[in-house]
Amino acid sequence: MHFTGLLYRAHNPIWSRAPLSGEGAARFSGRFNRLGRPALYTSLAPETALREANQVGTLQPVTLVAYRADIGPLLDGRDPAVLEPFGMTPADLADPGWRDRMLSGQPVPTQELAEAAIGAGFAGIVVPSYARGAPADALNLVLWAWDGKLDLVDDDDRLGLRQT
Repeated sequence: MHFTGLLYRAHNPIWSRAPLSGEGAARFSGRFNRLGRPALYTSLAPETALREANQVGTLQPVTLVAYRADIGPLLDGRDPAVLEPFGMTPADLADPGWRDRMLSGQPVPTQELAEAAIGAGFAGIVVPSYARGAPADALNLVLWAWDGKLDLVDDDDRLGLRQT
């Protein structure tokens, strides 16, 4: 699977100076990346990105960015036949217990899937949004390899990152 189009990410403003780094995910890990593995958690719609960034408590400040993407190959986490060789199902990906497993030092199947997919040459995975209140058609694209495949949309240099 390949994706070409716009992706959105609402991230902690701390990372606004490095919106392509994936360092926050590497420091704290996530459903689809183990500790130390950079990842960009992006969405196909801005409202999904906002839901993903604010899953707990009251809305917190975020920096919403868009990327022009031309990226693949991608694992389609919605397709049971694609997941079957990895010993996973779409229901396994949606398991809300991943964080508790991680915090207790147990293996996290979705992180293990990510490592296996990376080893198989996948740049990322397409999954439904698991954020509370997300519509059934809300999609995320979690990326593990994006160098040269994403361009930050900041035509007016609002983030002040353009080299002069």
